[in-house]
Amino acid sequence: MIAVIDYGAGNLRSVLNAISRLGYQAKITNTASELASAQVVILPGVGAAADSMGKMKKLKLIDPIRRFIADDRPFLGVCIGMQLLFTGTEEGGWHECLNVIPGVVRRLPSGLKIPHMGWNQLKQRASHPIFSGIPDEADFYFTHSFYAEPDDDSVVAGTTSYGLPMCSMIIKDSLIATQFHPEKSGEYGLRMYANFLKTALGVR
Repeated sequence: MIAVIDYGAGNLRSVLNAISRLGYQAKITNTASELASAQVVILPGVGAAADSMGKMKKLKLIDPIRRFIADDRPFLGVCIGMQLLFTGTEEGGWHECLNVIPGVVRRLPSGLKIPHMGWNQLKQRASHPIFSGIPDEADFYFTHSFYAEPDDDSVVAGTTSYGLPMCSMIIKDSLIATQFHPEKSGEYGLRMYANFLKTALGVR
């Protein structure tokens, strides 16, 4: 099962549509038991990190998500789903997040148009099947006001320039996460989902 976590954030439908276009079926879920039995978990969403963590805590999803990732099972975080993986965020003060990836989520520098919204280039920093068929510096769609700053630079798989060179993609074992929205990024975004699911599900 491809499980898409519903913790009250938006953007679930566009993720399901992208997966469906590739010929796969996904299930929206917010239960620990279904996460435990899933082959693949996707954590998408838009919104505020503190609210998102509060909703996941209420649904008792925090420990199941951490266990799924700790077991090195295929996991994809998208937009706020990437930021929630970090130690904590400065959004609205300091709020603890999932602490799967050590590091801090910070506000984009002042003087920029915030949120960062629209198309921007992804500079690939890793050789990985997720990039198969996707040229370096291809454009992807962003909409965010905060960016992730990991402690360990080795997990940074892609960067994007917006006032500063920011981490826009991370890869650690079977965990992949993107600051941008592949499901809103046209051909290359759909290819990224296809690459992820093909690897995660062992499709030849």
